[in-house]
Amino acid sequence: MRLLRHFRLVTLLAGIVFVFPSCRLAQAQSGSLAATPPMGWNSWNHFARAVNDADVRAAADAMVASGMRDAGYVYVNIDDTWEGERDAQGNIQSNGKFPDMKALADYVHSKGLKLGIYSSPGPKTCGGYEGSYGHEQQDADTYAKWGIDYLKYDLCSYGGIMRKEAPDDQQKQWEMMQQAYEKMHQALLNTHRPIVFSLCQYGLDAVWNWGPKVGGNLWRTTGDINDYYDRMSVIGFAQAGLSKYAAPGHWNDPDMLEVGNGHMTPDEYRTHMSLWAMLAAPLLAGNDLSQMDDTTESILLNKEVIAVDQDRRGIQGDRVSATGPFEIWMKPLVGGAKAVALFNRSESAYPITVQFKAVGFDGAVHARDLWSGKDLGTLHGSYTAVVPKHGVVMLKLSR
Repeated sequence: MRLLRHFRLVTLLAGIVFVFPSCRLAQAQSGSLAATPPMGWNSWNHFARAVNDADVRAAADAMVASGMRDAGYVYVNIDDTWEGERDAQGNIQSNGKFPDMKALADYVHSKGLKLGIYSSPGPKTCGGYEGSYGHEQQDADTYAKWGIDYLKYDLCSYGGIMRKEAPDDQQKQWEMMQQAYEKMHQALLNTHRPIVFSLCQYGLDAVWNWGPKVGGNLWRTTGDINDYYDRMSVIGFAQAGLSKYAAPGHWNDPDMLEVGNGHMTPDEYRTHMSLWAMLAAPLLAGNDLSQMDDTTESILLNKEVIAVDQDRRGIQGDRVSATGPFEIWMKPLVGGAKAVALFNRSESAYPITVQFKAVGFDGAVHARDLWSGKDLGTLHGSYTAVVPKHGVVMLKLSR
């Protein structure tokens, strides 16, 4: 089913040349909505087109039973293929897989969770279902009436409209894209309901430069992820240099988590979770929450790693050094502490050394290993760890 997303991305990008402006957009002031990166679950990575009402209810139940809700995972997000036809007045209806969206929202809310939904600025979604083109305010009002708390807005078929209306004018196409997202942003504001606005346009036109201006609480910086180390690592490590564009209320989004979907090793999934936490990325689990094994739970529920992602300073981490396949990343935390991650992208275990001066410390530091949950005591000068193949050692350092 991931082929669907790759297929429409190729279609969208046909004939378009990327130009990434170098100007930096000033960080927007923090707001109460998405003050820390959103956490929750999204249906696509595991269920894709097959998702239905029962799957979403089961996910909500599992989030409570597993402790995920109490760890901060609160959004239960339905991706594409929920959409039905419009009624005679043009109001969007859910299809037979979701017989009563308001009742589903009420159920999710009764669990202390929030419900998210999906649409497109184009006439059709990526799956060929009804999009919001020409019905933006009408759809926003419907979402608010249902009790929706989060909207993922996926560019999809709007790319065809861009090319049709401005076939030889790339800049005009980019302007149209921004205007389409701003139109839905204004529609959401008009509902007077707090709805997190997730821009999904695959990083086109360096979205980090303009995402806050069109109301984005988060914006996809990449194409789609999949459940393989090579794809996950390419996406994650390519986020280097984007830290200056993130701030409370506005986050870079390297796509959803694949932890627990079965095609990566535990070490690779810990790398995935660690890197997303260092990136202050949204943590949206994408597995079947009702079928989690102990390893998956231990990764998704590591509260110390989650705390790095959710740190209230809202600073995205960045790469400190890269020597061949060995990378060191650092993320500032409240109180002067810092998260430091040692990543081994090679095909065998290898010792990696972090020099404390390189991550901003002079003198002795206190260190804690966040995956083992062990204090390493007071350290001086540097620390060396043998990091497994495709693995990570994640530390919290403080004076």
